[in-house]
Amino acid sequence: MNRTFLIIGLTIILCAGFRNAVNIWNPPAHFPAPVYDFKKEPLTAEKVHLGKLLFYDPILSRDRSISCASCHSPFNAFAHTDHDLSHGIDDRIGTRNAPALMNLAWQREFMWDVASNHLHAQALAPITNPQEMDEQPENIIRKLNRSALYRQLFELSFGDTFITTSRIVVSLAQFQLTLISADSKYDRVMDGREQFTAQENNGYKLFRQHCATCHREPLFTNSEFHNNGLPGDPILKDAGKYTITQRPSDSLLFKVPTLRNVEYSYPYMHDGRFKTLYQVLGHYTGGISRSTTLAKELQQPIVLKPNEQTDLVAFLLTLSDRNFIFNPQHGPPRSKIFSPPPKD
Repeated sequence: MNRTFLIIGLTIILCAGFRNAVNIWNPPAHFPAPVYDFKKEPLTAEKVHLGKLLFYDPILSRDRSISCASCHSPFNAFAHTDHDLSHGIDDRIGTRNAPALMNLAWQREFMWDVASNHLHAQALAPITNPQEMDEQPENIIRKLNRSALYRQLFELSFGDTFITTSRIVVSLAQFQLTLISADSKYDRVMDGREQFTAQENNGYKLFRQHCATCHREPLFTNSEFHNNGLPGDPILKDAGKYTITQRPSDSLLFKVPTLRNVEYSYPYMHDGRFKTLYQVLGHYTGGISRSTTLAKELQQPIVLKPNEQTDLVAFLLTLSDRNFIFNPQHGPPRSKIFSPPPKD
């Protein structure tokens, strides 16, 4: 059989299967309205499928050694657990821990320091960062154009085989928009399908008393930037949002991460300094460093007895969404058809 027709046939079959297997957009009823503008860029199965392939393909890095998924593993809530700080090509060490990726349609700003204010632009930062993927869009376009499969996928997604930076980032964004986590025990309790244990219920009360202002339900983040009192790292000297804005009032402000799937997304904080949730609670109990930009909610330490810490952690574990973590539609493509093209 002609190779071109074989590729086209396989592509159509794969996209059709993807369309049937994935509910493209089904926002939870108990979530607020998304902030992403779907009217400007409606989701399509073809673009989501293309975005997934690009997300897992190391072709996006300069030496084809890492992909987006190298630092955003589906089995770690699209974060990673093997390093405190993210590692790029040539094992270059970055300055921050890769944040988890989920429920992105409800976020206005991205990165720990608000370096990106749109999901489309967010993908370009790690791709072009010398410490991460160290590649340029024009090189990626050249590599993708050498793949008959990718040319066909771009045609199915956009109507022609013209590959551009804009189409690449749109496709990556569309896949990431489907990463919705909303089926944890917490969600089932809120829906009346399950009940908390006595310990989890006590932990929930403690959470609402001490944590809910910044980690606002049901997304478990207020998507704002705060100084949570972490002592500065003398080596990294990371000033957070100030790095972008150069406003003194933004010094040491970092984005509040979601607590959904926190069981899977360790290590914690922007620099991955804490390995366990108990270490995190220990920081808020007795490790807060005071400064002029310290969040008003943390002007006094959060004092919890050991049994209360245990109860609070028990509640946090109810935020684990195993159907999200182990959803095969989010995971890496298994067919050899998805293998990256040969090296240049």
